Amino acid sequence: MSSQKGNVSRSRGQKHQNATAYKNDKYGATVQVQKAKSKIHDGLCQHCKGILEWKVKYNKYKTLTQPRKCVKCSQKSVKDAYHIICKPCSVQLNICCKCGKKEDIVVPVNSHLDKTEEEEEEEEDGEQKSKGRGRGKKDADDLDSEDDYDGDDFSDLGDDNDDDEEDVDSGPKKTQKNKSAALPDVSGVNIKD
Repeated sequence: MSSQKGNVSRSRGQKHQNATAYKNDKYGATVQVQKAKSKIHDGLCQHCKGILEWKVKYNKYKTLTQPRKCVKCSQKSVKDAYHIICKPCSVQLNICCKCGKKEDIVVPVNSHLDKTEEEEEEEEDGEQKSKGRGRGKKDADDLDSEDDYDGDDFSDLGDDNDDDEEDVDSGPKKTQKNKSAALPDVSGVNIKD
């Protein structure tokens, strides 16, 4: 017995203890294990989140095959395993999706989607800035080399034209190539028969 009657504390430690920790992907991760590991448990309280993380860690997490019925709105909209409340009801009532108690939600519903969208936007902005800098620097080098060759007074006019081309290139259309930059933009021209 682990404890005597009436004595809830045990005097000795655990008799058998594993030397190595359990790995759920020791012999190669299956598709189910990969999905379970990549799943973000949002809309849950701390206790329920810990339970689901334990199930994933020890390969006990089983995904739903069909949507379940929400206990609040009676719609078949619960798509996550072990949940009893759908995410819209959880957000509206500010309750945990798994236990239904009004606890502090650790990870808000769909917060991971907002973060990934923000990260993608930041990456796109960074790529556009680096591309813009590269073109501007290249154009500036071209201007310097033209000034060296041209000794006449019209060098300022050439600089203005090149600046206008930079403004056109730095506009919302980033996919233009050098060939299309030389041609005028006729998208705004209306032709009447």
